[in-house]
Amino acid sequence: MNDILPFLKELLIAPGLSGFESPVSEIIQKEWKPLVDEISLSQLGSLHGLCRGNLGAPRPSVLVATHMDAIGLMVTGLQNGFLRFTDVGGVDPRVLPGQQVWVHASGPKADPHSPLQGWVVQPSAHLLPEELENKVIQIENLFIDTSLSPEQVRQLVRVGDIVSFAQAPLDLNAETLAGHSLDNRAAVAALTICLQELKSRQHAWDIWAVATVQEEVGLTGAYTSTFQLRPSLAIVIDTTWAKGPGSGDWNTFPLAKGPTLFWGPNIHPKLHKSFKELAEKLEIPCAVEITGRHSGTDAYATQVAADGIPTMAIGIPIRYMHTPVEVVALKDIRRTGRLVAEFISAMTDDFMNTLTLES
Repeated sequence: MNDILPFLKELLIAPGLSGFESPVSEIIQKEWKPLVDEISLSQLGSLHGLCRGNLGAPRPSVLVATHMDAIGLMVTGLQNGFLRFTDVGGVDPRVLPGQQVWVHASGPKADPHSPLQGWVVQPSAHLLPEELENKVIQIENLFIDTSLSPEQVRQLVRVGDIVSFAQAPLDLNAETLAGHSLDNRAAVAALTICLQELKSRQHAWDIWAVATVQEEVGLTGAYTSTFQLRPSLAIVIDTTWAKGPGSGDWNTFPLAKGPTLFWGPNIHPKLHKSFKELAEKLEIPCAVEITGRHSGTDAYATQVAADGIPTMAIGIPIRYMHTPVEVVALKDIRRTGRLVAEFISAMTDDFMNTLTLES
């Protein structure tokens, strides 16, 4: 199995905001092309990689979905050379002041291959309305400063231009990585490990490896790709909340102690039981993650697509989700990829006959 770290870092450097995923999609296509039999894009831009099984046709198929889009910002106005902006996906305004960003400018004088460097800034406290002093400043009161003149900004930047975080990936130690967009590029890396392992192994079923678009703004790519591909069942890999400062209660999970197995109405009970038993057999540590309603992942979309698809969801713990400094343990990524690969390779041609709603 190849070292996944260089690929993951390349994913983290790429922008690929929701609705604008092309830069990261091209990186994934290049990595997946030797690992799959066919590769294509949906009409919305989700990436589909097909690995054919060794059963006679027609074969059952399993869809493994990971979203490749990231949260970020979008320019809403130009004001005296500064940029007003809004968020794309859920961005916590508390972490924005002082963040370095890339403005992907599209104006008449802009170079599409050379984004503008900028910083998210907030006015000094005495310049803010009295009711905002010493409080968290919301996005509508923040600016992006590129240090360019108002005329230069007008020539380079357009309302609607996207803005991505510029924080480079950082090795905290040999097994822990920090960076933006680990939600959900960490899961893309896990699916890539799964494909690497299955490349040299037999599997009866067809596998659809899918990097979906626009999860952060409505699960859009998962809805449409699942409807298009009509898999027999679906496995969704996403991130979940890791334990950290101020977040140590029952609904967070430790780094480097394995992935989580989602459990709730969004999850097929027999799939959950099968994954749990397999993880125990393989001695892969896993925690059960309770999701009493919507799981907040592409699993909701895969489950209700077409006439309903039996779905399982797996979470990779990360700290500081939806910030530019998310943190992940690499061993959790590797364990997740291996668990999914082992599950797929073990599925027999009659597996669907065992898929009852009783766990």
